[in-house]
Amino acid sequence: MYIRQTNSTSTLLREQYSDDLPNLYTIRTDYQSAGRGQAGNGWESEDGKNLLFSTLLRCEVQAAEQFRLTMAVSVAMTEVLAHHLPAGGSLTIKWPNDIYFGDKKLAGILVENTLAGSRVAYSIVGIGLNVNQRVFRSPAPNPVSMQQITGKEYDAAALLDEYLAALPRWLDMPAELLQEAYMSRLYRRTGLHPYIEREVSLVPTAIAQNADGAFLAEIQGITPQGELVLRKENGETKAYHFKQIRFVIV
Repeated sequence: MYIRQTNSTSTLLREQYSDDLPNLYTIRTDYQSAGRGQAGNGWESEDGKNLLFSTLLRCEVQAAEQFRLTMAVSVAMTEVLAHHLPAGGSLTIKWPNDIYFGDKKLAGILVENTLAGSRVAYSIVGIGLNVNQRVFRSPAPNPVSMQQITGKEYDAAALLDEYLAALPRWLDMPAELLQEAYMSRLYRRTGLHPYIEREVSLVPTAIAQNADGAFLAEIQGITPQGELVLRKENGETKAYHFKQIRFVIV
């Protein structure tokens, strides 16, 4: 479904939800007046320049394994973008599900799961992909678009078609292979990098410009619940929920 403008495709999809809606039912728009990101963050998008959509997922996933959905939707997006952007390892997933090119944010993904007992009844996946926007005016520290990377203009609707074609394969991928694909694409997958540990953060995994209190650590893995496992310089290993850690660029 295409709608010229809405407050938020995810909000609209939730309002429209019924048991009759099929898997992968999608709403795309040219402009969101109140686009949402993780933890209530806003999402800047110039009218008509980017890909903004939300998709309904109906998957047989246990609540304890719901991070599989996050991995699948983010890996599928990197697969599509790899066909359009320069090769060389710059396209990554910043845990849990932002899409990065180098140290800049190319896409944001918000996965909202509705539980029914011990399983996920359905999920609404909202994605904002920076496609043809040339200038970003919000205080967000590090956005980038496909056009800025390559100098080319892209068809946002065609990119959505590619994504919806790729997504089912990753949703059906065996858990071990899916996690392997996700881990291989992680931002800062190897080496020591700076982080800031926080008990509560309204900007859960944001890039922080201020390095006060930062420590160096390397990624060790992801727990089944989606926590990021870091090993600090002193050898201490700790798992973090997405509200408890921030990435730092110095």
